[in-house]
Amino acid sequence: MFSERFDTSRITIQRSLKWVLVAQAILATLLVLSGLKAQWTPGFGGNDALPAGPTTPGDQVRRYDPTRTIPDFTRTPASPAVEIPGDMPQRLQFEVIDRSEPGGEPGKAIFMNGQISSGDAERFTSFLASLEDAPKLVTLHSPGGNVSEALAIGRSLRAAELDTAMLPGLVCLSSCPYIFASGVKRTASRASAVGMHQHYYETPGYMPVFLAVEGIQNGQGETMEYLIEMGIDPGLMVHSLNTPPKEIYILAEDELLDTRLATETVD
Repeated sequence: MFSERFDTSRITIQRSLKWVLVAQAILATLLVLSGLKAQWTPGFGGNDALPAGPTTPGDQVRRYDPTRTIPDFTRTPASPAVEIPGDMPQRLQFEVIDRSEPGGEPGKAIFMNGQISSGDAERFTSFLASLEDAPKLVTLHSPGGNVSEALAIGRSLRAAELDTAMLPGLVCLSSCPYIFASGVKRTASRASAVGMHQHYYETPGYMPVFLAVEGIQNGQGETMEYLIEMGIDPGLMVHSLNTPPKEIYILAEDELLDTRLATETVD
């Protein structure tokens, strides 16, 4: 059942874009002040003394480590829904598993596991086409990665009218939430973690500051356009723009539902 909690009259796209643009202006100012000594890198900013363990509303920022397969900010289920490899794959792995959507009936699902790398969108399209009877559900476990690939995978999912789900103990971080956002129905377990932070856009050190800022803003504009296309409140990007790359902001249940990133949450 889809959540009825979102009131479209309360949160408008205009208001969301206002805050996103404010965050963009702050980001541009930081770039100018830094002088772009080399390039905008993922290590910029961050708090080295962050707490560990599961998050609660108001305590939602944790260290970001894309190599960890099971971060400590999720609640480990007594009976894991999916067997997680010991090492995080360097690129997305796709397989059909005999698991069910949280709160749903047993069945098959496509499991995406690993970092999102160049070429993964094309690989996923080929994988999906190879299935005689493709499952209607996709579940995710990824620390994120290439933003453009995530958007392309998401558009493939939406074109195929698939649902997405976050199973207990699994994570969807950085650019991964854009894939999660593409599901027609988007279910998140309260024991999973969906998190966002600033994206990494490559900018050569010799590039003038105004061109580097323009490139970053173009990338952010593409993700905002994508979120609107998927029916998600683009104000979601405020959490992304306000969180340094080496940290991750774990979305609370209310934030998942109010922005429509999740259509429902379950245990």
